[in-house]
Amino acid sequence: MRRFEAGLEDRGGEPAFYRETLAEVDRILDAEFDRRLPMAQNVYGRCWAMDRILRALWRQHLGDAGARELALIAVGGYGRAELLPRSDIDLLILIGADTGNVHDEALGRFVTWLWDLGLDLGHSVRTIEECIAQARDDITVITNLIESRLIDGNPALYDAMVAGTAPDRMWDGRSFFEAKLEEQHRRHQRFHDTAYNLEPNIKENPGGLRDIQMVGWVAKRHYDARTLHDLAQRGFLTPEEYRALVDGQAFLWRIRFALHMLNRRKEDRLLFDHQLAVARRLGFERPGDEANQTIERFMKDYYRTVQELNRLNELLLQLFREQILHADETGEPRRLNRRFQVRRGFLEAVDDRVFVRYPFALLEVFLLMAQHPELEGVRATTIRLIRHHRHLIDEDFRHDLRCRSLFMELIRQPRGVTHELRRMNRYGVLAAYIPAFAHIVGQMQFDLFHAYTVDEHTLFVVRNIRRMSLPEFANELPLPSQVTASLPKLELLILAGLFHDIAKGRGGDHSELGEEEARA
Repeated sequence: MRRFEAGLEDRGGEPAFYRETLAEVDRILDAEFDRRLPMAQNVYGRCWAMDRILRALWRQHLGDAGARELALIAVGGYGRAELLPRSDIDLLILIGADTGNVHDEALGRFVTWLWDLGLDLGHSVRTIEECIAQARDDITVITNLIESRLIDGNPALYDAMVAGTAPDRMWDGRSFFEAKLEEQHRRHQRFHDTAYNLEPNIKENPGGLRDIQMVGWVAKRHYDARTLHDLAQRGFLTPEEYRALVDGQAFLWRIRFALHMLNRRKEDRLLFDHQLAVARRLGFERPGDEANQTIERFMKDYYRTVQELNRLNELLLQLFREQILHADETGEPRRLNRRFQVRRGFLEAVDDRVFVRYPFALLEVFLLMAQHPELEGVRATTIRLIRHHRHLIDEDFRHDLRCRSLFMELIRQPRGVTHELRRMNRYGVLAAYIPAFAHIVGQMQFDLFHAYTVDEHTLFVVRNIRRMSLPEFANELPLPSQVTASLPKLELLILAGLFHDIAKGRGGDHSELGEEEARA
């Protein structure tokens, strides 16, 4: 950008000068991407360059008025200082209440220049009062504003907007968290509550970038934590969890960068047509690979990354829920048995050595969740304990009669079977208890009949078996429902569903190999 700063005086009025600068930024960051330099450096570097370009154009078109009577503010992803090659440039232009339309012509020229430069621009021009009114009524507006930062102009205008939309004026920590929680719930439902679509949206899918942003929004609004590192320092994340969150975010940024450059436009869907090119760009191809092998290697990494991010999102939101929604609740926890209790609506291990003393409790926790649908979830501290003690699930554990009985009792439950099997998969317990299942976690399927990875498809099969056993859904598939209802041991059909594709991706006849796994 030194060349840009030096050339402003002579060429600052030439659109070609700015186009050349943007192309040079693309070229430099593209080369850094291929050199595997840290993605944070790439993402924030693009933002740093964009700030300087916009500041120069702002001063060129608005002059002294831009410094005294107006403010140029970055909002949304640009406000977070996170830019990828074709990300939206979201801007808020603040004007004083008494300014009127005196600057309309200059602002029009400024915005026209940005469009002519090919930027994906989203902008609004508002007074402070208009910002406050719209933010009070719209969770999306306040979310954009809490990520805002001043690029240029009058700092007093920006400070007044920030003060007018602060938590003590609107959307306090509790109301903001409740609204964002409902928003995430609706978003996850659009993707059937699964991160394992074969053509995932890396931004909106469960476990995607939006889930990380969700954590950041709540942290900013309620705790005034500006970064993920701030959350770690406040004790919400262990060092290992913080590293997993940062590494996962960087991996998704790399995929999004490659998608933007491949399509030459904003694209967040990892479509079949893009997967091979992205996998190659990210270095997943090996000598002698067939195309599908390269894709499988890449997508398995992707699915395991979003599985971990999905778990971290669940863990952090549970911690936030406890502190924000249940902070005023008192009372002793309610005991369920010697190993577990209920605290503020969440299942909790009675102490941090429960799984050491009673390894079978690593399965019991999921049975209790199925038996108590009134519970909101598993407490974050207990999720951590489960993850930390998964190594206890060994051959002795698998052959322990208590463990086998607990697993069979789980799949015999009248409700919650699929939900808890999904939770087991998310926490890494299902793959530990059934080692063959680990091979199909994130396993791609290359045909026209499947929309999900093998593990997620398998859990959908289990869900459909359970659904066919319930009288209220008998009208959907009458004959299969009639047959299912006549089975004396539905759990055997559920086990068959769980194992029917368990040998996929190994070569050979997966049905025969799967039979061997089931017998084992």
